[in-house]
Amino acid sequence: MPPRPLSTTGRIFAAAAFFEALTWAGLLIGMLLKYGTQTTELGVWFFGRLHGVAFLVYLAVSLFAWIRLRWPLWAVLVALLAAIPPLVTIPVEMWFRRRGLLSASRD
Repeated sequence: MPPRPLSTTGRIFAAAAFFEALTWAGLLIGMLLKYGTQTTELGVWFFGRLHGVAFLVYLAVSLFAWIRLRWPLWAVLVALLAAIPPLVTIPVEMWFRRRGLLSASRD
């Protein structure tokens, strides 16, 4: 069965999940530079702020998608919890896409 096209809300969720993971990766690299090599604090300074914004945007988009796409309660809880460990929003987004939770038929 071919995958269903993403809804507008699904595309926004996918973008927010990617941006949140990207900023997590930047923050991890920044922490490596700050604490591992002790070369610069700039990565933590920059990506720490950027990740804070991305985290809040991802949470807001997840709640919006829950309402707009009529997700079950378990789905929004998984989406919200995925923002806590590094880089987990990407596999969750891929899983939601496969399950059809981001599809146009739900929007």
